[in-house]
Amino acid sequence: QVQLVESGGGLVQAGGSLRLSCAASGGTFSSYAMGWFRQAPGKEREFVAAIDRGGGSTRYADPVKGRFTISRVNPEKTVYLQMTDLKPEDSAIYFCAADRTIFPPRIVASEYDYWGQGTQVTVSS
Repeated sequence: QVQLVESGGGLVQAGGSLRLSCAASGGTFSSYAMGWFRQAPGKEREFVAAIDRGGGSTRYADPVKGRFTISRVNPEKTVYLQMTDLKPEDSAIYFCAADRTIFPPRIVASEYDYWGQGTQVTVSS
C-alpha cells in the first residue's frame, strides 16, 4: 500500500510558476511509475504528466508541453511537477498517482493504482 501526499499548490498570477511535490510512503517508491493529473470544476480528471520508475522517460499532455516538467528523486520518495508560464486554464486540483506498470509511463487515470488527495492550483488572470 502506497500513501501519497501532495503539496505546493496555491494562488498565482498568470505567467507565474509553482512547484508541486508528492511525497510517498509505504511500498517501494522506485517500483512505481508516477503521474500527475488534474481536475477542474465540472470537468473530468485529465492527464498532465508522467514519469517512469527510473526517471528516464516522461510524457506530457499537449497543453502543458514546454511549460511543465515532471521529475522524481527516488531516495527521497518524492515526485515533482514544476509548472511555469501558468495560465488561468491550468487552475484545477492536481493529483499525483502511482502505477505499478513496468512499461513506459501511462496516461489513463484508471490504470493508476494509488492516488493522493490533491492540491489546489488557482491561476488568476
